[in-house]
Amino acid sequence: MQTEHQRPIIIKKVKKGGHGAHGGAWKIAFADFMTAMMAFFLLMWLLGSTSKEDLSGIAEYFQNPTVISMSGGTSTGDRTSIIKGGGDDLTKQDGNVKKGEIIVDPEDVKKRLREREAKRMQETKDKLEKMIEQDSVLKEFKNQLKIDITPEGLRIQIVDQDKRPMFDAGSSHMATYAEAILRKVAPVVNELPNRLTVLGHTDSRPFGSGRGDYSNWELSADRANAARRMLNASGIAEDKVMRVSGLADSVPFNPQDPADPINRRISIILLKKDVEDQYVANTGAVLPPSADAPPPDTGLSVPATVIPTQ
Repeated sequence: MQTEHQRPIIIKKVKKGGHGAHGGAWKIAFADFMTAMMAFFLLMWLLGSTSKEDLSGIAEYFQNPTVISMSGGTSTGDRTSIIKGGGDDLTKQDGNVKKGEIIVDPEDVKKRLREREAKRMQETKDKLEKMIEQDSVLKEFKNQLKIDITPEGLRIQIVDQDKRPMFDAGSSHMATYAEAILRKVAPVVNELPNRLTVLGHTDSRPFGSGRGDYSNWELSADRANAARRMLNASGIAEDKVMRVSGLADSVPFNPQDPADPINRRISIILLKKDVEDQYVANTGAVLPPSADAPPPDTGLSVPATVIPTQ
C-alpha cells in the first residue's frame, strides 16, 4: 500500500543519433573556404589586369612602405605619388597629373577624328551615288559624273563627253546641263564642314584663238572660276572654297589619249583636314572657320585637350 510520502520516480532516456557529433559546423567551414577561394581568384584577376606601372608602384610601396606612407607617395617635384611622375593617376609614368584634369592622348584623338572624317566622306559619296541613280536630271548625265575618295579627300568630277561639252569651245561659258549638275551637288557637298578646291582641266589640243597671252592654262582657270561661281550661287559660302586652280592638260584623266574629251573636266575636292592643315602650313596662310559649316561632330565624349579645373 502506497503511503503519502512515496512519490513516483521519472526516468528520462535521451536517444542519440549516429551523426550528432557533426551538426552543421561543416557548412560554416565550407562557406569560409569558398569565400577565401573567391578572394584568391579575384586577386589573381586583378594582378593579371593591372598595368606594369601600377605593379611597379605597388612593388615600390612594399619595398619601402614607411617612407611612402609618410610622404603620400614618391616625390614628383612639389607633389608625391606611388608612381613616379604620375600624380593621382597611377596609369601615367611621366608627367604630373593634377586633380580635376582630363587627360586625352592627342594621337588617339587625331586618329579618331580621321576615322570619323573618313566615315562621313564615305557616307557623302554613297549619298551622291544614290542621288545620281534616283534623280531624273543627274541620271541622264551619270556617265559624266565620277566620284571617288583620294588621299586628298572626296573628289567629284564632271567630265566632258563627245558632242556634249560642259563649256562652249574655247570659252568659260557653262552649258545649262553643267549648271544643273552643280546646283544638285552643292547642297550635299555643303553638309560636310570640309573646305574644298575647284580645279579646271583641258585636253591637250592647243587653244586656237590666236591670242598669244591666252592659253589652256588661262582657259582652265576661268572654267574653274565659273564652276566656283555656280557653287556659290547654289549655297556654298565663298570662304568654304579654299583654292581655285587651272591645270590645263597637265593632269589628264586618260593619259593614253591626251586629246580625249574626258580630259576636259571640273574637279571639286572636299579636302581632308590634315591636307588642309598641310596646305596652310606650306603657304603660311591663316584661315578663319568656314562660315557655312556647322562645328564638326567628332563623336568623342572627351575634349581633345587637357582642361585644368584648378
